[in-house]
Amino acid sequence: MAACYYEPGPEFVEERLFDSMYAAAARLDPELAERAQRLGQAFSDDDLEDLLVDYTRLFLGPGPAAAQPYGRVWMNGEKPVLSMYAAGGFEIDESFRDLPDHITAELEFLYVLIYQGGPENLRKRFLQEQLGPWVRPFTQAVQAGAATAFYRELAELTERMVALEASR
Repeated sequence: MAACYYEPGPEFVEERLFDSMYAAAARLDPELAERAQRLGQAFSDDDLEDLLVDYTRLFLGPGPAAAQPYGRVWMNGEKPVLSMYAAGGFEIDESFRDLPDHITAELEFLYVLIYQGGPENLRKRFLQEQLGPWVRPFTQAVQAGAATAFYRELAELTERMVALEASR
């Protein structure tokens, strides 16, 4: 799911991103799997140029982005996300050119904790103290500002997946 917050392109389809998302979501919850399937369909239905315009307006600007994808924006300051990453053995790739509290990094870390057997207490702490507090206002901003079905579906899927994991 984290990859969907990168700039959209044909590689989403070429790399079978939505098939992978469906398989991962199906391991957690049938409703999430259905939403992942709808997300892939929305990507196919939306025009790539419209997706690029929506991506830029939502996450980059010009001017203030409609839904800034950083935890620090929604939580009024930086939290110790790097120490949580270190505790989980998660290292941000050198090619990653963004801040460590970007939604893509945080969702990748959550993926590692869920699917690669990270410490249960760290997963709960991460959801309670870091990702959980800001994902709902962020996804609501995405839904409110999105012009494409793809980004509305992505926001809904993100919010539901994080809520499901937080309740476990």
